[in-house]
This record gives sequence, structure tokens and C-alpha cells, in this order.
Amino acid sequence: MIVEERDYRIRTGKLGLFVATYTEHGLPLQLEFLGGLLGYFTTEIGELNRVVSLWRYDDLADRSARRGRMLADPRWHAYLDMVTHLIETQETRILTPSSFSPIR
Repeated sequence: MIVEERDYRIRTGKLGLFVATYTEHGLPLQLEFLGGLLGYFTTEIGELNRVVSLWRYDDLADRSARRGRMLADPRWHAYLDMVTHLIETQETRILTPSSFSPIR
């Protein structure tokens, strides 16, 4: 099992719009194609205007297959057109649980 962490820095003043657009258009597609949502978070203290999501996959091949199907869907590209201008940066990390992690 692996966890994909996606960390987005959203343009100042646009976090509410980004989350609302994601909730209505992006989340339903990601749940359909990716499944495995572990959490979706925004920041209140420290560096603001951040969104972090965590997604669970069996392995890198599972991630690649699921994301490939999503990327082939024109609905996903329509969603990206709605939010790309709201995002300043994106970081993606693949996390592997330790032997004592409660999520394995």
C-alpha cells in the first residue's frame, strides 16, 4: 500500500473558490476513478492557502492505472480548465507506511 500526498498552494483569496469548485466538479470524478480518499485538508495556521489531499493505492501500478483512466476522461480536463489558474504550485509525494503505521 502507498499513499499519495498532494499539496497545492492556492492563489491568495482564492481558496474558497478552489475548494467549492473541487467539491462540485473534481471530487466526484476523483472518487469515481481513484477511490481511496484518506483525507482532504486546508491550512489555518502557518502557511495559508494550502490544500493537502491523501489518496490510498495498492501500489504504483494501481495508482498509474487509476490516474490514467481519469486523465483520459474529458470531464477531468474540463475541471482542470476551471481550477488551473487558481493554483500557484503543486507538490506530490508518494508515502510508504512504516511497519508500525496504523494505516498499512
